[in-house]
Amino acid sequence: MNNLDDQSLSLLFTDAHTAHDFTGEPLPETELRRLHDLVKMAPTSLNSQPMRVVYAQSPDARKRLIGHLSEGNKAKTSSAPTVAILCFDGEFHEWFPTVLPHFAAARDLFADETPRHAFALGQAWLQAGYYILAARSLGYVVGPMTGFNSAGVDGDLLAGTTLKSFCVVNIGQPGENAYKPRNPRVEFSDAVTIL
Repeated sequence: MNNLDDQSLSLLFTDAHTAHDFTGEPLPETELRRLHDLVKMAPTSLNSQPMRVVYAQSPDARKRLIGHLSEGNKAKTSSAPTVAILCFDGEFHEWFPTVLPHFAAARDLFADETPRHAFALGQAWLQAGYYILAARSLGYVVGPMTGFNSAGVDGDLLAGTTLKSFCVVNIGQPGENAYKPRNPRVEFSDAVTIL
């Protein structure tokens, strides 16, 4: 397998920043589909794929979502042309006959809701990491946020569904004041142990 070149690594990691300000150019549906086609390839346990994405595109949906965000996240989301609500499907196990046809009975392993939701959240976070990298790989900047009232979002924008929100991601092209100075990172010697 070939390595990515330095320019690609820079786009995905070393020069990538969380964006706080965006231009007004939204992602067309063709780009959202391209993004999905990359994200769906993320590895998940039992190929469970519990993450779902809800785009708050209409003015009404955007206004309602912003009402559930923490104060520090409202302005940046107001400037973002595309806002994704990342969710997990609380009934993801019903998809096992489709996504794991050789072991469709895996559905029965998740009969209890509490461990099922805990499993789904963990796997959805794995997919969320891929979502961020996939958006960056397509040339967009992102601003992932967990500062929001997920119960409020679930009861408002996701009412009547089996979806549970866990992250909101602003996506688009960087605005004039998109970036803040990068904060320090934990170095190898402090973050990694080799046994």
